[in-house]
Amino acid sequence: MSDETGANAGETRPSLLTNELRERLLANGRKRDTDHIPVIKFINPVGTGLWLASELDADGDTLFGVADLGEPELGLFSLAELESLLLPLRSRIERDPHFVGHYPVSIYAEAARSTASLAEGIRLIGIIHALRRGDE
Repeated sequence: MSDETGANAGETRPSLLTNELRERLLANGRKRDTDHIPVIKFINPVGTGLWLASELDADGDTLFGVADLGEPELGLFSLAELESLLLPLRSRIERDPHFVGHYPVSIYAEAARSTASLAEGIRLIGIIHALRRGDE
């Protein structure tokens, strides 16, 4: 029997966070007054939805970062909610294993607001980062 998320009774899904990522996010969460570099990127593989997280609260659920569900904004979102979403075609939210943050989360938020898209903001920051590395 499956629940409203489509999971079968007794079925466990792996967390979107590895132990290493969880520890990095928790460490950042203990230093709230710092503009941290995002640690992780979550994506909706079948539609709108992109999240960058730089901190995790001690509750193990509340993430801080930039979320874009059609309009990018800096704030809090739930790991449990991301992990429980059942998307079309039985897809789930995924972690981008190739994402590497280069600048503080506020820079990503500003780029997302300026371009009206977190994906476009990340792309723009990637171009700028590559150009800066070429100058070294």
